[in-house]
Amino acid sequence: MPANLTPDYREAEQRFRQAASHEEKLVALREMLALLPKHKGTEKIHADLRHRIAKLEEESQHAKKPGAHRADPGHVHREGAGQWALIGPPNAGKSRLLAALTHAHPEVAPYPFTTHAPQPGMMPFEDVQVQLVDTPAVAAHHVEPYMTNLVRNADGVALVLDLAGDDLDDGVAACRALLERARVWPRSRPLPPDASPLLAVRPVFVVANKRDLDGDGTFAALARESLGEELPFFAVSAERGDGLEELRRALFAELGRIRIYAKEPGRKPDHARPFVLAQGATVYDLACAVHKDIAARLKYARIWGHARFDGQQVDRDHVLTDRDVVELHA
Repeated sequence: MPANLTPDYREAEQRFRQAASHEEKLVALREMLALLPKHKGTEKIHADLRHRIAKLEEESQHAKKPGAHRADPGHVHREGAGQWALIGPPNAGKSRLLAALTHAHPEVAPYPFTTHAPQPGMMPFEDVQVQLVDTPAVAAHHVEPYMTNLVRNADGVALVLDLAGDDLDDGVAACRALLERARVWPRSRPLPPDASPLLAVRPVFVVANKRDLDGDGTFAALARESLGEELPFFAVSAERGDGLEELRRALFAELGRIRIYAKEPGRKPDHARPFVLAQGATVYDLACAVHKDIAARLKYARIWGHARFDGQQVDRDHVLTDRDVVELHA
C-alpha cells in the first residue's frame, strides 16, 4: 500500500536532513511522526521514526551527563519568569541592550559578529526577573544552525534593529526568515485559517535601537511605516536609556505570568519571593508549586488582593490574579 506522504511531511523530512544539532533533528522527527498518515502503508515508517527518536533522545540524555559534550551549543537553561531571545542583524546593538537591561557583561564592540554564542542575562522587573538571551547576528548569508531551535524554545522573541541603519529592510527580512524556519508565529497577528498545528505562537516585538541618533523621530516613523502595524514597536536607546523602562514592563507583561505571594497562617506574606505562575492559574496550581504534599492534602485557601473581602475563603479551583496573597490550608 502506498504511503501517500503529505507535502507538510516532506517539508519536515527536508528540515531533518538539513538539521545540524540533535535538538533540531528531534524537532523535525517529531513533526514527521505527527504528520505521518496512519494506515498499513506507513507502519514501517512509523516504527522507524519512533526508533530514530528514541535513539536521539538517548544520545541527548547521555550528552547532558557531567563531563559529556553538550549536544546543542545553543541551548540556554530557562530561568526567572520567562525567556526572551534577542535576535537581529550585525551591529544592531543586541549586546548593548542586554548590558543595559541586565547585570550581564557581554562583549560589546563596534564591529559585526562580536557575539559568538548565546549570552543570557537576568533583567530585574519589580519583584521578579526575566531572562534575556543575546544571540549571534542574523544575516542573509549566515545564521548559526542552532538558532532555529533556540528561537522556537524561547517564550518570546525581540527583533533588535538599528533604527538609523541603512539596511533596516535587510535586517527585518533575515529575522523574519529565521522566524519562519523556526515556525514561530507572532501572537499579534491573527492565525490564517489553514495554519499548521505545529506553529508556535509567541509574542514577537520589534526593538528599534539607537534612538539617540534619531533626534526628531524621523527614523522611527519611517521604520514603523516600513514594518507595518503587525508587531509591537519600541524605539529605545541602549546607550542612553531612552524607552527602556517601557520595554522592561512590556517584556514581563507579554509573558502572560502572574505573581502570587504565599503566606502561612498567622504570619506575614513573603513579598520578596513571589511564585510566578501562568495567567489562569488556580489555587491548586499554586499548591503544586509550593509542594506536592500540600497539593495532595489541600482543603481550601484564603486570599487577599482581588477578593470580595480580605481573607475570603476559596476552593482549589479559584482562579488567581496577579499579586494575590494566598494562605493555603491543607
